[in-house]
Amino acid sequence: MFNRFLVSILGFAFLISVVPALAHHSFAAEYDESKPMTLEGVVTRVDWENPHVHFYVDVAGADGTIVNWICETGGPTRLARRGWTHDSLKPGDRVIVHGFPAKDASHAVDGRQVTLADGRKIGSGPSH
Repeated sequence: MFNRFLVSILGFAFLISVVPALAHHSFAAEYDESKPMTLEGVVTRVDWENPHVHFYVDVAGADGTIVNWICETGGPTRLARRGWTHDSLKPGDRVIVHGFPAKDASHAVDGRQVTLADGRKIGSGPSH
């Protein structure tokens, strides 16, 4: 009886420990490292949340159509270590984002480096 109880507890502990790992994704699964890209536009929103900070940029296409791109970066702690603060990006800021596009052709990019309007460059490094 005790062995079945112990096996049940260990099995439950294993399942609980695996759930967070399943929720996270890999860079290679989502982004195409063979296609570096650059976006230039205006920040519309910044979300400082774990596990990744996301910011949104309105980018004008060749035909003038505005597309809102989501840019994923590292987590808040990683960005803070690289010099980012909550004031580094604000809605209305003009930025240039260097990164890699999503494989699913959505308007998403893994933002590796951001050039601010004043010329300062802030890197986020790999987001994953």
